[in-house]
Amino acid sequence: MHTQETLKAKFLTTRNHSELICAPLEVEDYVPQPIADVSPPKWHLAHSTWFFEQFVLVPFAPGYRIYHEDFAYLFNSYYNHAGDRVLRPNRGLMSRPPVREVLDYRAYVTGKLAELLDGEPLSKEILDRIILGINHEEQHQELLAYDLKYILGNQPTFPVYGAGFQTKPEQQGQFLRFDEGIYEIGFVGDGFCYDNELSRHRVFLEKFEISDALVTNGEFLEFIQAEGYQNFDYWLDEGLQFIKKEGINAPLYWHQKEGEWWNYTLQGFEKVNPDLPVQHVSFYEAMAFAAWKGCRLPTEFEWEAASSKLDWGQLWEWTNSAYLPYPGFQKVPGALGEYNGKFMVSQHVLRGASVATPADHSRSTYRNFFHPSSRWILSGIRLAR
Repeated sequence: MHTQETLKAKFLTTRNHSELICAPLEVEDYVPQPIADVSPPKWHLAHSTWFFEQFVLVPFAPGYRIYHEDFAYLFNSYYNHAGDRVLRPNRGLMSRPPVREVLDYRAYVTGKLAELLDGEPLSKEILDRIILGINHEEQHQELLAYDLKYILGNQPTFPVYGAGFQTKPEQQGQFLRFDEGIYEIGFVGDGFCYDNELSRHRVFLEKFEISDALVTNGEFLEFIQAEGYQNFDYWLDEGLQFIKKEGINAPLYWHQKEGEWWNYTLQGFEKVNPDLPVQHVSFYEAMAFAAWKGCRLPTEFEWEAASSKLDWGQLWEWTNSAYLPYPGFQKVPGALGEYNGKFMVSQHVLRGASVATPADHSRSTYRNFFHPSSRWILSGIRLAR
């Protein structure tokens, strides 16, 4: 349980970390939006600030004055209850407010919320809102890593960001066996979780096997060399149409140079390391690779049942589970009810965490979700059978 003092320390650490992630960037890097999915770093910094202003300070801080009347419109993401907003693909068109004003906005809101935590004892409702805001900003810290890599990785000079967010080599994997039976799925405990992790419930699983290692670049290179991208037998029809339309023949950031495969990393343009886990693959590519190997992807329930035996946390792992509500799931009323529930269509679940996930933001019940075509996220593959 957090006291207001410990919650303030956690809040300030979280706010500072977002800015540390952006520290290696040039000011010009804060603005571009190469594709609709990739939001500018400036927008992330402002949106995570607006969240605290909109959902904590405005309703609960007596006498609070909003920083700027236009910022709710500029930096709302998808909360219909919170009013109109700039369309997502247009976030990169906003050269104003400048980065320096966004940083001033962050400082203003951070200071006001710290004052609130320094004051009279706050209700559980307010404390819960602050905890949600912290977790929300931690989500955006991970998205910042994805987005700044896409921004830099699409520069012609492949600029170096720095030493952060590096994966480590995977060991030779083996399949772990699990018996058929009833398994309990979902969050339990007194700590924080998102509403989509509830309620805890039982599922019956047939016996299954799951690899204790992620698929490596070297293994995926074998799939490429075997013309896996060209063989329609391995592909879902939607996936096949996707890679044809987009001209995809390798993971995102891979490039052929003089007959060898190179890839962009945040440390620069490097030869593909065959021992590192393959990343930046879509659900479609993960499914095709699994079919080529004579395997499949685990369901999210198999993954959670096996998670205590797995070394997870390098990359988010695609599962063959649609993102759907658990039994007993209920949205809270108002804008915060839009956080997860309204996206329960056309998304697939990823489990685990990644090297960009903040240290205390991962748990075995966490349900990440993206469209099957998503490739700029830190996604990997774990096989099952």
